[in-house]
Amino acid sequence: MKKVGKLSIGWKIILTVLPFLVALIALGIGRYWISPSEVIVSICAKFTGTAGLSDMAEKTLWNIRMPRIILAMLVGAGLSCAGCAFQSLFANPLATPDTLGVASGASFGAALGLLMGFGMLGVQMTSLLMGACAVILTWLAGSGKGRGLSTIVLSGIMMGSLFNALVSLVKFVAVEESQLPAITYWLMGSLGSAGYETLKLGAPPIILGIMVLYLFRWKMNLLPLSDDEARSFGTNIRLLKGITIICATGITASCVSMCGQVGWVGLLIPHMCRMKFGSNHLSLLPASISLGATFMIIVDTVARSVVAAEIPVSILTAIIGAPFFIILMRRSGGWQL
Repeated sequence: MKKVGKLSIGWKIILTVLPFLVALIALGIGRYWISPSEVIVSICAKFTGTAGLSDMAEKTLWNIRMPRIILAMLVGAGLSCAGCAFQSLFANPLATPDTLGVASGASFGAALGLLMGFGMLGVQMTSLLMGACAVILTWLAGSGKGRGLSTIVLSGIMMGSLFNALVSLVKFVAVEESQLPAITYWLMGSLGSAGYETLKLGAPPIILGIMVLYLFRWKMNLLPLSDDEARSFGTNIRLLKGITIICATGITASCVSMCGQVGWVGLLIPHMCRMKFGSNHLSLLPASISLGATFMIIVDTVARSVVAAEIPVSILTAIIGAPFFIILMRRSGGWQL
């Protein structure tokens, strides 16, 4: 696999501008169409205090679409970043943000919150708490003297199965007419509940996790190495792995707490970026963050616009991701790291 170094100036500009350009276009797309020029007028009016668009257009842009697009950017960037980190940590291109069972735990917390009749913030808090519990249980079960990352992965699979069973239990006891449809729909993944209050709670862990991993990206190339090999580079590999796990699981739990399980993003985007930009994290991680955000904005825009009833985003990501991933695999001649 090629080891490309830093991104060129051209690619840096493209990857920086692309998510915001797509977001600008997505702001105008929907059942109530707003042209790109009107979107720009409204944005300028917010900063200058001048007259903007009609009340309906302003409310559609700023109260409905803007928080949803911000959430899509955060979720796409976060899951891609977490997937990239886990694939390097476990030296496995099939590793996903749910490798340690955090998404299953967060899903159980959200389902439990919906069962107990909590509001969206309560559901979000319960989801974050259970996601953290899943990671702690995974670490306690898999860590110890003489145990490696493979044991932690097996523990994560076990915890994921346990919490998936608990989700099934919650669905079994839920009221069929009201609670069960809400739980089922939420688990399919949707950004429909996006709001500024939700973002205040869920955005900081994602942003902080991405920032920390971005700052450590030049060291992440050492993650697959053994302790002795990493020590020769002057790096505390145990600390680096611990930081990577904490950041990636925090990002994943926060994403799941806001919009349910969204599959394929953390698997497809890093693998696609690795094929184009190489396995050096100086280029791989920024590319994954940018293209993950762009991909998620596009998918969510299609989900809310293509038909009258909103399509759960996890359905679209699977429909797009699975065939595309197979094509990538066949073109590359197998899995690459």
